[in-house]
Amino acid sequence: MSKSLSRRRFTAAAGGAAFATAVAAPTAARAGTAPEETSAAAAPQGPYDDLFLAQYEKIKDPANGYFSPDGIPYHSVETLLVEAPDHGHETTSEAFSYWMWLEAAYGRVTGDWGPFNDAWEKTEQYIIPTQADQPTNSSYNPSAPATYAPEHPDVSSYPSQLDQSVSVGQDPLAAELASAYGTMDIYGMHWLLDVDNTYGYGNTPGTGGQNGPGPGPSYINSYQRGAEESVWETVPQPTTDLFEYGGPNGYLDLFVGDASYARQWKYTNAPDADARAVQAAYWALTWATAQGNEGQISASVERAAKMGDYLRYAMFDKYFKQIGDCTSPTGCPAGSGRSSQHYLLSWYYAWGGAAGGGGGWAWRIGDGASHQGYQNPFAAWALSTVPALTPKAPTAKSDWSTSLTRQLEFLRWLQSTEGGIAGGCTNSWEGQYGTPPAGTPTFYGMAYDWQPVYHDPPSNNWFGMQCWGMERVAELYYASGNATAQELLEKWVAWVVPEITAEADGTFSIPATLSWDGAPDTWDPANPGANSGLHVSVAEYGTDVGVASALAKTLTYYAAKAGDTATAEVAKRLLDALAANTDALGIAVPETRADYSRFDGEVYIPDGWSGTMPNGDTVEPGVTFIELRSWYRDDPDWPKVQAHLDGGPAPEFTYHRFWAQAGLAIAFAVYAELFPSA
Repeated sequence: MSKSLSRRRFTAAAGGAAFATAVAAPTAARAGTAPEETSAAAAPQGPYDDLFLAQYEKIKDPANGYFSPDGIPYHSVETLLVEAPDHGHETTSEAFSYWMWLEAAYGRVTGDWGPFNDAWEKTEQYIIPTQADQPTNSSYNPSAPATYAPEHPDVSSYPSQLDQSVSVGQDPLAAELASAYGTMDIYGMHWLLDVDNTYGYGNTPGTGGQNGPGPGPSYINSYQRGAEESVWETVPQPTTDLFEYGGPNGYLDLFVGDASYARQWKYTNAPDADARAVQAAYWALTWATAQGNEGQISASVERAAKMGDYLRYAMFDKYFKQIGDCTSPTGCPAGSGRSSQHYLLSWYYAWGGAAGGGGGWAWRIGDGASHQGYQNPFAAWALSTVPALTPKAPTAKSDWSTSLTRQLEFLRWLQSTEGGIAGGCTNSWEGQYGTPPAGTPTFYGMAYDWQPVYHDPPSNNWFGMQCWGMERVAELYYASGNATAQELLEKWVAWVVPEITAEADGTFSIPATLSWDGAPDTWDPANPGANSGLHVSVAEYGTDVGVASALAKTLTYYAAKAGDTATAEVAKRLLDALAANTDALGIAVPETRADYSRFDGEVYIPDGWSGTMPNGDTVEPGVTFIELRSWYRDDPDWPKVQAHLDGGPAPEFTYHRFWAQAGLAIAFAVYAELFPSA
């Protein structure tokens, strides 16, 4: 039977102001407190609260198109958008996590926690698979988690043959999670949802079915074919593949080679999004507790703690093999107990099993590749120190405590001479437990990789990864005073602040693309190296409003804790410049999309393979990206792309991505909270 695996890609002075002190860890929520017993204390409002509310109202205005008729946040208002999702009206677990954070900030400002709870309700309804969507977990055998299939450097090497001769390790989490929650099901967000069912698979959440074209959301997946597979080379497929679309074996034999194929369901979790959901829950709990309203959100906070329990699957090698010196598939020993646990947040975890009467079996995998931009030491701190967020499973608290230390070590190991954070590491070189080049530095025996997970474009060249990661470090520093977080930030802020320009007329510039040279020293926790041979430079500057919002939050949290008025002023100028770019839908600037020439690019299909998409588009060798998505030609913005394909200039778009617009609102709210006199 085929156990198809999945991957995910993501190609974001107040001189004299009163500086906020660190937020104390909140006490456990009083679960029995009724709303009428609390006071809905809204925060005093200043100019940045006003900016927050103006942005919030635009996002929540039904006429502006950020949400579907079912109340699901779209990836963007605009439909013609190809980046990590390949359509603007798909959505991601990332968007759901930003929605939670947005509503937490709204609760702080207004005292109204209903929208925060609603975000969690919709998350459970639409993007956390129900039992009906993952029906055969009771057949999962933790002693045999999955069948090994190597990854390959090139898409043309797929399908990848399943290999029963390679030993896999034991899953140490399954039994304790089942005992804690009374189920073998996984409680985590699947990363990608086709909100309008544009493809027509009809993997409707809560049905476990493949219901075909029609209204309502549908689970889908895309990336499955190694580090060189960009979004432009994907074949989107249903998460529950009942062989109704694609070829005789659905889409499975595009990705894995097997003697026979079974109908199956499969999901992929993006750990950074689940960790961000925990992050949002921490702030909601902190702010609601200060208002005396913590009882109103206790159920949502409990869900976040549960999600953090299952998120630990991201801390394990893909096939539960031992961590460190794992340089051949047969020579690397199978793990037992915690020997397969690296304690970082890897790129994904995934799970699947039999569907459509295919018998009883299920599988689970972690991932050995860890990217600096996915780490969230703040969530690790919250899950290991805040009683209301401490997960139920007996080893969860200690796992997250260890993870906090390990993630900070990881970032320290990757910090360049200038201050930028380099890519990451892997326990499985090239996804096949290969042997890294001689001299490759290691972190607890895992090989340094300057572009972990994906290569088109290189995964750590996007400056947004810096801001996503270091913003969490800044929150940790602000909330706990962690000394390692402080050291990381002092060097990072000193590097990045001179690279920022922001003017009163709304013009601004921040790093966009980075260039890397050299490598870190091999990690020695007792004697960390200076990384004198690891360097970063800014290759290109840009105006990504989402990345700018994350950068502003990073600087704000750091400045508030450090009492750094100069850095606070930079954050303020950047926020003011962003605010000057307001439009009817939010805050946005035009962007030129030269990569849209790849609409005409070929998507690799093996010789002899033939299949059909739900709308009748043919899947066969030589097919192009647009030929798999002929419905794009009906998009109102398509003529701009067609003109480019016909030889015209690269088209220009102004996008309103949900994560970016929510991030801007949150950045205003954070500045209002930490610098109330600004």
